[in-house]
Amino acid sequence: MESVPNALEEVLSSALPQGCITAGVYEAAKSLNADPDNVVLCLLATDEEEDVALQIHFTLIQAFCCENDINILRVSNMRRLAEILGGVKPGGEPMDLHCVLVTNPQSSLWKDPALSKVTRFCRESRCLDQWVPVINLPDR
Repeated sequence: MESVPNALEEVLSSALPQGCITAGVYEAAKSLNADPDNVVLCLLATDEEEDVALQIHFTLIQAFCCENDINILRVSNMRRLAEILGGVKPGGEPMDLHCVLVTNPQSSLWKDPALSKVTRFCRESRCLDQWVPVINLPDR
């Protein structure tokens, strides 16, 4: 289990320069609607706040991902997620990291051992009836 957060960090770090990250609830919903077969992983991240509207969005995104066989992870430690992904849009505006999608690069199928480890973890969690397992990204 300890290696899964490291594998997730590796997946995000390698997907970012390839342009395979979609960040933001609205942007993720658009991407899921346009091309769900291209999405390999969906991350739902929250801090300790209870935002009812965000929880409704999460429920809808989770249902869509389950229907389309897209792996889902709940990520705690949004600060670390922001560090990994840069956390700001060009222009200095903070990114919405509540929902992050990892997509396949258009050029070829992505054969990443770290992604395989995360995918295997998601599959094993579903076998244990944990449809949206929680990963805590460790601080660095």
